[in-house]
Amino acid sequence: MSLNPPITNWSGKVVWLVGASSGIGRATAERLHAQGAKVVVSARNAAGLRAFEQQFAGSFGVAVDVTDHAAMKQAVRQILGRFGRIDLAIYCAGYYKAMRAVEFDLATALRHDDVNYRGALHMLDVILPVLRRQRGGHLSLVSSVAGYRGLPQGLAYGPTKAALINLAETLYMDLKPLGIGVSLINPGFVETPLTEQNDFKMPALITADRAATEILDGWAAGRFEIHFPKRFTLWLQALRHLSDGLYFRAVRRATKL
Repeated sequence: MSLNPPITNWSGKVVWLVGASSGIGRATAERLHAQGAKVVVSARNAAGLRAFEQQFAGSFGVAVDVTDHAAMKQAVRQILGRFGRIDLAIYCAGYYKAMRAVEFDLATALRHDDVNYRGALHMLDVILPVLRRQRGGHLSLVSSVAGYRGLPQGLAYGPTKAALINLAETLYMDLKPLGIGVSLINPGFVETPLTEQNDFKMPALITADRAATEILDGWAAGRFEIHFPKRFTLWLQALRHLSDGLYFRAVRRATKL
């Protein structure tokens, strides 16, 4: 059963990807460009955006810091001034540093909140009026399976991703009656600059290109939650239903932490 209108034809659709200078965002932008979409890429890395524009003719780069609300408003004005509409907006921006309670650092924890969650709220504030005015479109948030339940080393990262999961679920219920699609993207381990810092073997690690394929397949199927790779994410989903005691023991056994 499709929970969203399936998106299979990208020709001419205006897609704004926030956090697209590398990783999943960049790979998804490339795939959408190949499918005929009018791709708008945003990130802090202005040089990277210019390189994307040069490599992919017709794309449009808008440098923006997601923690700067005024900059996000200006970005939307630029996009609408050029294309007149936004058919899909995807929030891919993310920040990650491993953290445990014995090494808690407030500044680092707040940085996660600023980028991973508050940045998404900044995007909502500027994109929701556009989608409502258009009476259609699609909003997609990139969270993580790390938001399902607490995990070792995820003291700063996991809570922000859990917040995005809750946010996407609530947005879906509010926006579906208005004809606006909402999807939640929950990747497992993907080869990106963020995961390069991990010093442990990451199970079921996939490339960013594979992640982009999974995302487009999920949009084409009209899914609400798009999670991958399923050989890993289905296992984590099953763990969500364990009692607290069984869950804590299972995670300690698996991670040795």
